[in-house]
Amino acid sequence: MSSQASSLHAWLTSETPTSRRQARWAAVYKGWLSLKSNHMAMAGLAIIIALITVAALAPWLAPHDPFVQDLGNRLQPLGAEGHVLGTDSLGRDILSRLIYGARITLYIVALVALIAPIVGLLVGTISGYAGGWVDLVMMRITDIFLAFPRLVLALAFVAALGAGIENAVLAISLTAWPPYARMARAETLTIRGSDYISAIRLQGAGPLRIITKHIWPLCISSLIVRVTLDMAGIILAAAGLGFLGLGAQPPSPEWGAMISEGRRFLLDHWWVATMPGLAIFTVSLAFNLLGDGLRDVLDPKDSSS
Repeated sequence: MSSQASSLHAWLTSETPTSRRQARWAAVYKGWLSLKSNHMAMAGLAIIIALITVAALAPWLAPHDPFVQDLGNRLQPLGAEGHVLGTDSLGRDILSRLIYGARITLYIVALVALIAPIVGLLVGTISGYAGGWVDLVMMRITDIFLAFPRLVLALAFVAALGAGIENAVLAISLTAWPPYARMARAETLTIRGSDYISAIRLQGAGPLRIITKHIWPLCISSLIVRVTLDMAGIILAAAGLGFLGLGAQPPSPEWGAMISEGRRFLLDHWWVATMPGLAIFTVSLAFNLLGDGLRDVLDPKDSSS
């Protein structure tokens, strides 16, 4: 087994790869080694993996039903009567609600991370490659979205679409795509005038093939870094909408809504609002730490990566 591991390590770290497959896997492995050496990024990754695990195993990890009300045990302090993090104003176990709330947070993050970067990548690469009036129109639309603060614009969209977690996801996605479009356009403008793109065009490749096969792969690394760094902002935007009652609706254990409910008791029963606030802070910090590590690994303009 050790000899197989040694040969695999030698194959992945070879300075003279013999195939495209070997070169691709060697780049991935070297990137992982670089990320692994960043202890803060690994701490962020560990927190995110723990969050995913907790969300997946919520029915088995939650000590109580997060929706069951027990008015006789309302506002119990930490550790009282089997409630590790206490109870809220309706007697519901806060720890159980945080565990189930991780599912809502990951649901929002995953959907926004799928929608916003894809829309931004499409708009940015088409705008940058086509140029002319197409570029002008698309970038002016992008500027209009960028002119408004993200949360204010999300509030406007949710007010128009109606409260609810799906509408909140759509609203956050509609406000999150412009930075990705700007980044993709900048990358495309740099790439489209290169010699190898001209050679591909002379071989008969059309715009669609050039964009999808040769420009998109070069934009992906920058988008991955930007998405990871934006996760904290997405979580805060979702929590802000939930805090205002425009996101996930009661009795869903959404962290922002839990803070909104607990703010009335902040002075006398601080744990009701503090615990979901700490959860939001921890997860946001984890995504920022991981994003910084990925930027060091994937940023093509960083000579050390």
